[in-house]
Amino acid sequence: MVLLLAVLVSARAKRTILSTAVLFLVAGFVLGEDSIGVIDLHADTSTVGTLAELALFAVLFTDGMRVGWSDLRSAWQLPGRALGWGLPLTLAIMAAVAHWLVGLPWPESLLLAAILSPTDPVFASALVGNEQVPGRLRHLLNVESGVNDGLALPFVIVFLAVAARSHDLHLGRIALEVAGRLAIGVVVPMVAILLSRARFFGASPAYEPLNGLAIGLLVLALAQVSHANLFLAGFVAGVTVATCGPGQRQAFEQFGENIAELLKLAALLVFGAVLSVGFLGEVSWQGWVFAFVAIFLARPIALWVSFLGSDLDMGEQAAAMWFGPKGFASVVYGLLVLNSGIGLADPIVHLVAVTIVVSIVLHSSTDVLVARRFDTAAEAPHWHAALQRGSES
Repeated sequence: MVLLLAVLVSARAKRTILSTAVLFLVAGFVLGEDSIGVIDLHADTSTVGTLAELALFAVLFTDGMRVGWSDLRSAWQLPGRALGWGLPLTLAIMAAVAHWLVGLPWPESLLLAAILSPTDPVFASALVGNEQVPGRLRHLLNVESGVNDGLALPFVIVFLAVAARSHDLHLGRIALEVAGRLAIGVVVPMVAILLSRARFFGASPAYEPLNGLAIGLLVLALAQVSHANLFLAGFVAGVTVATCGPGQRQAFEQFGENIAELLKLAALLVFGAVLSVGFLGEVSWQGWVFAFVAIFLARPIALWVSFLGSDLDMGEQAAAMWFGPKGFASVVYGLLVLNSGIGLADPIVHLVAVTIVVSIVLHSSTDVLVARRFDTAAEAPHWHAALQRGSES
């Protein structure tokens, strides 16, 4: 019913502050056990973790397909600034605030900051998908949000191990494991693409969209069996398909986006069901202040420093600084912390949850408003549009 309602209002949501993401989050909150009790789920329920993992894998796989190496080479300067300077600066600012304001130790503060540093383009879809918005700004936000999930993951793994005070923490072994995960994401797609080009094989038009799905499922299965990190493998697999198989990328694009979108909405519904008034009420005032600082100050300051000397005008810089929505990567990384058993997992998860809720509500409700600023047709007065039509005739 919620999905049907989202479909019916989706066209209006693209033109107004309505948001299908907020709709699913609120629906989950209302249907949750602490509200009317239709959905009985808790944060430590296996269903929650499984669905969140599948959603994030699909998001990273499709994000990787959008940012092949050729796309990165074509316009890497602005995304490079946001990723090379903006991501670590955002992480550092949030870690400092978590340590000095909330009182978390430095390892847990760095872990929390790494979880909340990635951004999600789904909550700024009206901006990224609006042709009136400058292309370089759309490319910047799309590439940044597609890449930073994968870049933040190694930080999450390392800081989680440090926070757990692991006695067998060896950076060399971690680097070797990461290399193995990368290999799965590179080798499987390349072999599949080479086989599809062999004389003996060939996909019919009806089956071409399933090629990308089959590659993604195989990478997911091998990552699970080998206990590799499926998120890193999924992202690298998407980049490999985009780089080595443009035909497979094009055939899978729309189909893959639909699958990822469906899993995202389902994960939001479940995430909303896990939340409750009591859960949010357990967050201290320092935690709420942290959430607003993470959204209103950390990313804007970091990107302002990153874009010093760039040719972005103030309007484009302001839009990029504002749109740092926290999404599915942060949800799943938070669940990883919850299942890790570290001593301060509970306060970290509470801070992650409240920050994501505030971000979803604010960013998904303002993307249309900011996009309209760049829509010159919408801003032009009626007499101007009539004069333009008269001069053309």
